[in-house]
Amino acid sequence: MSNPAHGNVLEMIGNTPLMAARRLDAGPCQLFLKLENQNPGGSIKDRVGLYLIEAAERAGSLKPGGTLIEATAGNTGLGLALVAAQKGYRLLLVIPDKMSQEKIFHLKAMGAEVMMTRSDVSKGHPEYYRDVAERLAREIPGSCFVNQFGNPANALAHEETTAPEIWEQMGHELHAVVCGAGTGGTLAGLTHFFARVAPHVQLVLADPVGSGLASFATTGKLPAKMTSWMVEGIGGDSVPPVADFSRVGSAYSIPDAEAFRACRELLAREGIIAGTSTGTLLAAALRYCREQQRPRRVVTFVCDSGNKYLSKVYNDYWMLDQGFL
Repeated sequence: MSNPAHGNVLEMIGNTPLMAARRLDAGPCQLFLKLENQNPGGSIKDRVGLYLIEAAERAGSLKPGGTLIEATAGNTGLGLALVAAQKGYRLLLVIPDKMSQEKIFHLKAMGAEVMMTRSDVSKGHPEYYRDVAERLAREIPGSCFVNQFGNPANALAHEETTAPEIWEQMGHELHAVVCGAGTGGTLAGLTHFFARVAPHVQLVLADPVGSGLASFATTGKLPAKMTSWMVEGIGGDSVPPVADFSRVGSAYSIPDAEAFRACRELLAREGIIAGTSTGTLLAAALRYCREQQRPRRVVTFVCDSGNKYLSKVYNDYWMLDQGFL
């Protein structure tokens, strides 16, 4: 008997498929991909968008017809836009200007209002996107600042949905999960779940070169100097309050060139078109798998669809201009 029809698009969030990556060289390991691009909004952040808005509703900070304000690198904005449109909220997003045009067009098409800010400045600068969002929330009456970077509902979304799904789909035979950290919600949710249910599962951090989070995960300190990177949605120059790096067993710093080439290899070999953060995760997962001395079962994520990056990583001319081909 077929599954009954979903009542609305929000019911389709989560329960994404898991696929074995058999055409990639994973050394002695088996590598599996959690296809978060199959969420209705196209990314893992649909889960977060739903949890963040429903937490605000329960807390009473978001009233019917109210305004949501958030700082986002794109995909959380899409998740929030999906949920906000279904629930009748206004959404104002503050976005750094390195985001792909496809993401911005997508956000506007879904009804979100978008304010662009500089991506070359850090926390404390008046044009830093998270600081701008906080200021707007103070200035606009009756608005609700979502605060994905410090909101425990972010991690809870992954502790209650993403992690248990992986555990069940792997038949309780799992050795490691490779993930990135932007807000740190995915990592924190996985950390909390596996610490409780399967402490032997190792968490591996994939971080762009230039970000300070891999250093923080392994040494407890951010590097003195950090540089910019081109991969979208992961990495950071400060430690997000919601993050939990306590169970990270190893961390890999992945150059943009390696990440973008991994995206293209994934499409060529496995037929999956993925976003740039997936390239970072996949490159780190392949490094981890190839370093192992015995077979291990490893999961990483296809965080979002590559349809939003056609003008960048899947554009030969852009790749050549950047020196990546």
